[in-house]
Amino acid sequence: MAFKILTVDFLSENAPRNFVRSLKETGFAIIKNHPISESLLNKVYADWTAFFNSKSKHNYLFHKEKQDGYFPYKSENAKGYNAKDLKEFYHIYPWGRYPYELDNDTLEFYESIQYLGDELLDWIDCASPKHISKKFSIPLMNMVEDTEQNLLRVINYPPLKDINTHGEIRAQEHADINLITLLVASTQPGLQVKNTKGKWINVNPRAGELIVNTGDMLQECSGGYFPSTIHRVVNPTKKNKDKARLSLPVFIHPRDEVTLSDKYKAGEYLQERLKEIGLKE
Repeated sequence: MAFKILTVDFLSENAPRNFVRSLKETGFAIIKNHPISESLLNKVYADWTAFFNSKSKHNYLFHKEKQDGYFPYKSENAKGYNAKDLKEFYHIYPWGRYPYELDNDTLEFYESIQYLGDELLDWIDCASPKHISKKFSIPLMNMVEDTEQNLLRVINYPPLKDINTHGEIRAQEHADINLITLLVASTQPGLQVKNTKGKWINVNPRAGELIVNTGDMLQECSGGYFPSTIHRVVNPTKKNKDKARLSLPVFIHPRDEVTLSDKYKAGEYLQERLKEIGLKE
């Protein structure tokens, strides 16, 4: 079977079926014609470019237990790696801190993409084979109802002073922890996905398109039917090393008490993984 990430037209009658098929075969899908406007995305990127270039970001240093706020450069490593990723980022939760310097564009985007995430989970509930959806302790949409764990991570990959980073890269290969991740097209290329033969495939959506991928929690609660595919963000070419890369992944999480499988509840699983990537002691 060829490893082909499908581009799904959000407005198509067959969108749910094609979306689920792409997730099953690759762990990824690209969605076009979704309802989040490109003009809003451009405003959000402009706001955060200014924020990361300012000293005020240090006024929001992350809370070690709550995990909201600003994480300085080289705060995180991928599971199984000691080298830190070449990035800084800011965590926004529904209850968390929001920089007062910023307009409300980001909050509008965050609310809109969470609604979109709910709809995509409903697609998975409805278009998955019955023997798979029966594995879910409750429908996926119900798992995220009133959740306080949905996370918008605003990531800045700063320009590189030198193309030789001694093996460190912007984001080392990893799988996501959550149910699904929604990622609007970033400001620069760099995302790669590992296919079933171990080869790295570039993922380059058009401006405004949305990348969706399966996380470990959906893999766990589907009994492995939906793969949590390994991906990474590679360093830019010499030509682009002076350009920053901004990214806006939204991680859709179930409530902590939700049962994923006989082995895990969602909250326990999350804490275990946060320790593995160095964000919790």
